Amino acid sequence: MTRDELKEKIKAAARQVYGKPNRAVADYGETTSDELTKFPELKDILIKLMTEDFKVFVESIDWVAPKPTTFRINLKNGQTFYCIYTIKSWIAQIEGKKYYLLNINELQNATNAISRILRYGGKTEEPVEGGTPAEIPATEPAAETDTTA
Repeated sequence: MTRDELKEKIKAAARQVYGKPNRAVADYGETTSDELTKFPELKDILIKLMTEDFKVFVESIDWVAPKPTTFRINLKNGQTFYCIYTIKSWIAQIEGKKYYLLNINELQNATNAISRILRYGGKTEEPVEGGTPAEIPATEPAAETDTTA
């Protein structure tokens, strides 16, 4: 292999690598915010917590504090949890409880907690039979009669 052939192979490889779209922008840019492109470690931790399909459940991601770097993960069912970056690891704060994701058992507990809050259900406003809840008149419970006398 000559020097010129090597140069051509390197140029072709560079075109191939730099010509590919950024996966974070292409796959997750529409569903979530641009925090995933600014902080790729956040995407990795969400994949650990919720699998590759996390974008189905995540409505948006808010960067809420610079130090310690804290993100609010807004789920599509109206629930939220926080991911906090520390020097050693990530901390997931779910329903007020902190899970240190460096430990495998706490990672599993955090995954279970996220599963639990996803089961709470979504924000649905289904029509009630007979109208909206405000239009349905409240009925008084029937008076109980004392039959012991």
